[in-house]
Amino acid sequence: QVQLVESGGGLVQAGGSLRLSCVASGRTFSTSHMTWFRQAPGKERDFISAITWSGSPYYADSVKGRFAISRDNAKNTMYLQMSSLKPEDTAVYYCASGLMGTITTLTSPASWRYWGQGTQVTVSS
Repeated sequence: QVQLVESGGGLVQAGGSLRLSCVASGRTFSTSHMTWFRQAPGKERDFISAITWSGSPYYADSVKGRFAISRDNAKNTMYLQMSSLKPEDTAVYYCASGLMGTITTLTSPASWRYWGQGTQVTVSS
C-alpha cells in the first residue's frame, strides 16, 4: 500500500508561483511513474503532468511552459513548480502513483491506483 501526501497549496495572485510537493510512503517510489491531476468545482479531474520513474516529463497543453514537474528519489518526493499562475488554475491538486496501464494511458485518472488527499490552489485575479 502506498500513501501519498500533498502540500504547498494556498492562495496566490495571478502571475504568481507556488511549488507543490507530494511525499510517498513505501520502497517503490524510485521505480514508480508519478503524476499530478487537478479538479475544479463541478468539473472532471484533469491531467496536469506526469514524470516517469526515469525522469521523463509529460505536460498537458494548458500548463506547458508554466509548470515544471520533478522528483527527488532520495526523498520519495515529487514536485510541481507552478509559475505564471492564472485564475483558471484554481483547483484541488492531487498526486497519484501506481500506473495500471501503459504510458499511453497516463492522462486518464482511472489509470492510477493510489491518490493523495489533495491540496487547494486558489489564484486570485
